[in-house]
Amino acid sequence: MIFSSVEFMVFLPVAFALYWVLRRQVRWQNLLVVVASYVFYGWWDWRFLLLIAFTSACSYFSGLIINGGRWRKTALWGNIIINLSILGLFKYYDFFAVEFARLFGLSTDSVTLNLILPVGISFYTFQALSYSIDIYRDKMEPTRDVVAFFAYVSFFPQLVAGPIERATNLLPQFQRQRQFDYSMAVDGVRQMLWGFFKKVVVADNCAVFVDKIWADVGSQSSVNLAMAAVLFAIQIYCDFSGYSDIAIGTAKLFGIRLMRNFKVPYFSRDIAEFWRRWHISLTTWFRDYVYIPLGGSRVSKAKVVRNTFIIFLVSGFWHGANWTFLAWGAFHAMLFLPLILLGKNRKYTNTIAEGHWLPNLKELGQMVLTFVLAVLGWILFRSQSIGEALDFYAGLVRGGWSGFNPPMRAITFVAMMLVVEWLQRGREHGLDMSGVRYRAMRYACYLTVLAVIFVYGVFNETFIYFQF
Repeated sequence: MIFSSVEFMVFLPVAFALYWVLRRQVRWQNLLVVVASYVFYGWWDWRFLLLIAFTSACSYFSGLIINGGRWRKTALWGNIIINLSILGLFKYYDFFAVEFARLFGLSTDSVTLNLILPVGISFYTFQALSYSIDIYRDKMEPTRDVVAFFAYVSFFPQLVAGPIERATNLLPQFQRQRQFDYSMAVDGVRQMLWGFFKKVVVADNCAVFVDKIWADVGSQSSVNLAMAAVLFAIQIYCDFSGYSDIAIGTAKLFGIRLMRNFKVPYFSRDIAEFWRRWHISLTTWFRDYVYIPLGGSRVSKAKVVRNTFIIFLVSGFWHGANWTFLAWGAFHAMLFLPLILLGKNRKYTNTIAEGHWLPNLKELGQMVLTFVLAVLGWILFRSQSIGEALDFYAGLVRGGWSGFNPPMRAITFVAMMLVVEWLQRGREHGLDMSGVRYRAMRYACYLTVLAVIFVYGVFNETFIYFQF
């Protein structure tokens, strides 16, 4: 089931109503969450429910064994190996099998399994693994409430595309009484509305032009390729951050707070700030469970270089089994390295142009440069092969304006989105209008956004990050 589908529009109010009818019974509420989440996930293919149930069971029992003391390390590594093996089988087996076959001149058809990639497997696997790792590190006690734990792993708003929650934040919320908070629920609806605008209006209108240009890179003029690259950068941001806003807003309807996943990353002043603001739940996961255990930046310069490349290459490969994702990770590692080696990776931690309407010239130049670098990286990310990406880069410098017909509708909505997010850059989401005194003005904004969604939204029922 997808957020922009008719099925979800029926599913959500039913789940919401039943959930709050059971408000005095936490365990029954949690059981409803599990059932609703399994219905939500099983809507694609019920067979994959076995995988998420198995992942949940492995992590639940490993937590109890780790806490026992005697088999701590065995239980931890057993759980990690089992879950990463499942992830690797579905997501990476065919990639390595094909590369191996090509290396030895074998037929690729004879070694591939052509398995369907379960939606969201990377997200819920990492979420489940963080639980057993945190218990091993003595950051939390294991729960014996199996229903609450299954609700933690499968909570439907963030099940298939994040945010990737930590057990230390989300699990305790399922273990205590929840009271309906009207203001929290209303803000959740606002955030959902903004998420839908970014997804179905901005991202999906950009996708029409992007898909057309990318389908025939070799014959396109430089200006068409440049426009497609910029609009893809906007598309992937609005697609993913829009999904995150819908997920976080939906969770608020159920009295659950999820972590923020995006903080206006295209307003960053360098690439390090960009990565602190982009897909925060994943970047902090890799930081806490991979980068820091390797020594982080508190080691020799050579090891800092090693750790930086490992973290970005792993992050790239997490997105998919393709050399383009590894190249994308390596590209960002090379951009990030000078900053961390010079100790400037934490230079910008505040909100840009804080207290001012507009950025100064230096900040504007930094934002433009960082955005251009991100766009160049997204070309690798979007391409199906390294060769296609190189053709795209070559086309950018080839020159020419032939066939240029800018998608004015998409550009208009992009401009609207950027203006709103700039004005709201210090707030959680674009429609957080708690500072606007007049109710009529607030409701006029909400109704305008709603009207634009219904009139200009492209309800194609796809999300880019579902493939990861």
